[in-house]
Amino acid sequence: MTSFRQIQANRRNAQLSSGPVTEEGKRKSRQNAVRHGLTAETVIDALEDAEDYAAFEMAVTADYDAQSAVERELVLRLASLLWRLRRATAIESGLFKIQARHLLDFRQRRLAHQKRQDIVASMCRDAVTTDTRKNEDEATGSLDTCSQVEPADQSDDLTRSFVRLTNLPTYPLDRLSRYEAMLWRQACQILFTLRCLSQSRPWKRLRLR
Repeated sequence: MTSFRQIQANRRNAQLSSGPVTEEGKRKSRQNAVRHGLTAETVIDALEDAEDYAAFEMAVTADYDAQSAVERELVLRLASLLWRLRRATAIESGLFKIQARHLLDFRQRRLAHQKRQDIVASMCRDAVTTDTRKNEDEATGSLDTCSQVEPADQSDDLTRSFVRLTNLPTYPLDRLSRYEAMLWRQACQILFTLRCLSQSRPWKRLRLR
């Protein structure tokens, strides 16, 4: 058991401490009030904002009246799972954006190749044809035609992007789908458990009688 003198000495020593001075020490001290490790397990510091997750977690916990430590931990775990589901949706959108950029680059390279072919064909016609003015008009017309990009059908582009993603050797969409299914199963299990715990509260059973 701690003696009275030891308590007094600890208090005097605590008064001598001015807290962290360096930026690294201050950053570590901010984590002193963290009650659980779900934020560290859920948020990717380099890509996500911990404050956004804290606000999201607060919104989820506000929907549940956790009356025990078990219920609180389940609600926090539910917030973590829902956050990861949102991340999976963002990853899917990012995959399609990457494929859309690849498709746009391919069209630009194909257009540039067509323009070069038209220029070469125009130069050949100028070399063998006496009517230079006529050939120049034809060459100009062909270049103008190639410079016009036909409007792309968004539904077709989306389909092409989906097909390319499904044909990749790493199967990113398939793996992402399995990841989402796993998260949804865990979230449903937690929701079911929270409902059972809520219905088993003794004061609620007395209220229903």
